[in-house]
Amino acid sequence: MLSAQWLSMAREIRVINIEVVYGHSDKQVLLNLDVDEATTIEEAIKASGILNQFEEIDLSVNKVGVFGKIAKLSAGLIAGDRIEIYRPLIADPKEVRRRRAAEGKKMKKGGGDAEEKPAT
Repeated sequence: MLSAQWLSMAREIRVINIEVVYGHSDKQVLLNLDVDEATTIEEAIKASGILNQFEEIDLSVNKVGVFGKIAKLSAGLIAGDRIEIYRPLIADPKEVRRRRAAEGKKMKKGGGDAEEKPAT
């Protein structure tokens, strides 16, 4: 039977570097963090201290992702991952498009009203 001491030595702790990011309209934060490779997304967010900087972040409400793909708080990490904490949408993009279409406005790439060019 293996001893507890041997088991603890058998698992070599590997540290990986990750980033935790959150953005506001007036302030964006990117935090570099070294964590154990067994750390979950939720553990990394808590360890980063970002929850103390932004009281509005509620991990039971805010969605999170890694490089733009939604992820579960219990998901693992790999070196170089960027954890993103998403804010709730202020307006539904589909509803905004419907309203503009109903008003007869055309959208150009990137949003906003399309400019009409004079006929040549």
